[in-house]
Amino acid sequence: MTDVFGLGPTELIIILVIVLVLFGGSKLPKLARSLGEAQKEFKQGIDDDKPTEATPPPAAAATPPPAALPPAEPPAATPPAAAAPPAEPATPPVQPPADQQQPPSA
Repeated sequence: MTDVFGLGPTELIIILVIVLVLFGGSKLPKLARSLGEAQKEFKQGIDDDKPTEATPPPAAAATPPPAALPPAEPPAATPPAAAAPPAEPATPPVQPPADQQQPPSA
């Protein structure tokens, strides 16, 4: 008999018994179904990511060149904006209560 994941038949039987004890007989079909669905979704996700080489890339639509437009006028010169003064902090620093202040060091 071939080994599955390097496990022999004895180890597989032990694992199946432990799973049966943990999940119970009534939940095993639901568990197997959800594992099968997850495996199917995983395979579909992998297949969706593979690029398909059989389909040719879409042909570029032949569009006529745009009609000649008159030259655009240069934008009007705008004066440079004055530098804004640095912003003051929104709130002043918080001072500890008077009873918790430390005396200045000498």
